[in-house]
Amino acid sequence: MASNSAVTPNRNTRPVGPERDTPIPFTGWIRLVLRAIGLVIGLSLCVPLHYAYRTIHYGSPFPKLFLRLACRLCGARLRVHGVPLKRDVFFIANHLSWLDIPALGGASGTAFVAKSELASAPVVGWLARINRTVFVSREDRMGVADQINRLREALADNWSITVFPEGTTTDGKSLLPFKTSMLRVLEPPPAGVMVQPVVLDYGQDIGEWIGWIGTESGVSNAKRILSRRGSFPLEVFYLDPFDPRDYPGRKAIAAEARSRILPALEVRLGQPVRPFAQMVGAIRYSPPDKVA
Repeated sequence: MASNSAVTPNRNTRPVGPERDTPIPFTGWIRLVLRAIGLVIGLSLCVPLHYAYRTIHYGSPFPKLFLRLACRLCGARLRVHGVPLKRDVFFIANHLSWLDIPALGGASGTAFVAKSELASAPVVGWLARINRTVFVSREDRMGVADQINRLREALADNWSITVFPEGTTTDGKSLLPFKTSMLRVLEPPPAGVMVQPVVLDYGQDIGEWIGWIGTESGVSNAKRILSRRGSFPLEVFYLDPFDPRDYPGRKAIAAEARSRILPALEVRLGQPVRPFAQMVGAIRYSPPDKVA
């Protein structure tokens, strides 16, 4: 297993692409179109194979294969450090970008917990369902028990679930307090389930640029990333897992996970994390009937 001490500073010096709210150059549009075509081709191959495979086996390797391919097509060069547990595991990770999802899904085949609004997003919601995403709503107080049951079923079916307890994406140099609502499934923990903290690092130069923060829309963020020249490192560190039964309640479990992620992230940064500079959280998809 990887430990916090195994994480070493990154000295990435890759060039950065278009800044927020700036026009994408013509060459950037060419890169964007080519990458989009690659994603469509990969999807058109993996989805039929996924459904065909599911007719003879319960699990399918094709969502994981597509997510890993998508990561590379978007320019990320994924490197995995440490050993992710293969089953009965609740991954808890920091969160910078929508790219975190193909990175972690491509690295371990995990399913995810996501806000219920994402289920209505065109294409993205459909893809999330293929990867057996569990959609939850913080506003549905009456449906908490049902959400917990769905999370437990997902753990039993998918073997692994990933949550981003910060509740939003950040700039790569911050770590927000962990929200515990999505950890109710661990109160009490299902038999045999472990918790494994995860650190995502895009490098000091690119991490802040990658972040989906402020008032930038998801579409604009995707355009910036897909139009960027060249590739960039995306390193995923699987830290030592722990038994959630050793920590009474979801708040204690979240605190323990954060206490392991924080020093590992600071080692990568080479300095202490800073307060999150944005006054507003990351923009999320809203169904048309909910848009003001």
